Amino acid sequence: MKSEYEIRVEKLAALRKNKVNPFPSKAKRTKTIAKFLDKFDDFLAKQNNITLAGRVLSIRTQGAISFITILEESGKIQLFLKKENIGDKKFKEFTELIDRGDFISARGKAFVTKRGEKSLLVDKYDLLTKTLRPLPEKWHGLQDVETRYRKRYLDLLANTEVKNRFYVRSQVLYFIREYLHKQGYTEVETPILQPLYGGGEARPFTTHHNALDINLYLRISTELYLKRLIVGGFEKVFELSRVFRNEGVSFKHNPEFTMFETMAAYEDYTYNMKLVENVYEYCALKIFGKTELPHGDKIIDVKAPWKRLTMVDAVKDVVGWDYLSYKKGEFEKAKKDATDMGCAELEGFNKAINMGELLVVLFEEKVEKTLIQPTIVYRYPVETSPLAKQCKDDPRFVERFEHYILGQEQGNNYSELNDPIELEKRFESEEAKEKRGRAVDEFHKTDKDFVEAMSHGMPPTTGAGIGVDRMVMLFANVDSIKEVILFPTMRPKE
Repeated sequence: MKSEYEIRVEKLAALRKNKVNPFPSKAKRTKTIAKFLDKFDDFLAKQNNITLAGRVLSIRTQGAISFITILEESGKIQLFLKKENIGDKKFKEFTELIDRGDFISARGKAFVTKRGEKSLLVDKYDLLTKTLRPLPEKWHGLQDVETRYRKRYLDLLANTEVKNRFYVRSQVLYFIREYLHKQGYTEVETPILQPLYGGGEARPFTTHHNALDINLYLRISTELYLKRLIVGGFEKVFELSRVFRNEGVSFKHNPEFTMFETMAAYEDYTYNMKLVENVYEYCALKIFGKTELPHGDKIIDVKAPWKRLTMVDAVKDVVGWDYLSYKKGEFEKAKKDATDMGCAELEGFNKAINMGELLVVLFEEKVEKTLIQPTIVYRYPVETSPLAKQCKDDPRFVERFEHYILGQEQGNNYSELNDPIELEKRFESEEAKEKRGRAVDEFHKTDKDFVEAMSHGMPPTTGAGIGVDRMVMLFANVDSIKEVILFPTMRPKE
């Protein structure tokens, strides 16, 4: 028994034998389907010839007539074919050689069927593309999750709601840019291939440049290059960038993802608290006309201002462990108290070697999942924030915040450390982590060129970073990052 593919290949050969070009280079189309339907009454009254084009979704033939539904990006429409209008030869060709999934153009006039359906009464059609493989089943769609991600093109055809998510993603990117341009930011582009990765704690992808005979890294962040631009005289810059982290894949992680990062001179991290809130609020209002966004059984309100908590207070409220109750040198006591509170089984507990790292472990593994509504958590410990400026009133903490929605971290922001001598000390402290056996994704590499740039002088500066994919997950009402990345990273089938 012949396969569907083999049958369609035979039809392709028959079309060519009939002198039909199954793959013409251009299609004639005078209107999109949406515009045709929008002005349908006018076209019906004037009986103008209209040419539409699209993919055949369904064919239903009854004797000498056929009802065909075609789809293009703006919508779908029914075509009404009659043998007497297009001739015996073309009608036979259509019914025998045209399949669901093929692309056609059709010329005709506005027409309403007996059932009242707006249609195009066709007097001429042309084949635009002959397809050799069938579309997913009309009534069942494409449900298998792995197939949906591997063959996104079929997913988009079968599942309208999936396609709509990516329209939302496009709008989010557009309105982020629009908002930042209104605030006086300049969009820039920085290197994807970098001689030294930096700006975060992450394992990089490594490649080799043959001509220069050097190893290069796919960027894990744009931060250090954006700061160089502030040194060079720019005052407000941003980049919407693809970044790469050679780490695990999960419902909230993809090795290749999108971030937007900003740098603004003469401001501190409190400025970016407002910026982050306003970006979310602005995009929500522009896309949905409201700030309340449905997500599963919850309603997330991104209206500014958001709730704000210090990390110390957040941990104290949820765990009962109070960082500020311990004096210098009481790390072991603090760790014992945390053990008594049931924290010893946490994944990062035994890796913490100082008070700051312990505070972050308790926060990330106990508190983070409780932050459902938009929340800004600020004043991070200096031990975990080598590129941030210390707080004036307590040098144990830095002027850094992260924002959380739906129990997930959404971005990282701080007042930038611009003291080159202190910066060099911080990098040395990070290198000590490597000597203690920490993994490459648990410390910042020393970037001497960046330290040199800082020594030329950078004004007070604050930087913001937002994970765009997670932002889109919120706006699109989905829980997996793969649902908002068109082609997520997948293990090959073979």
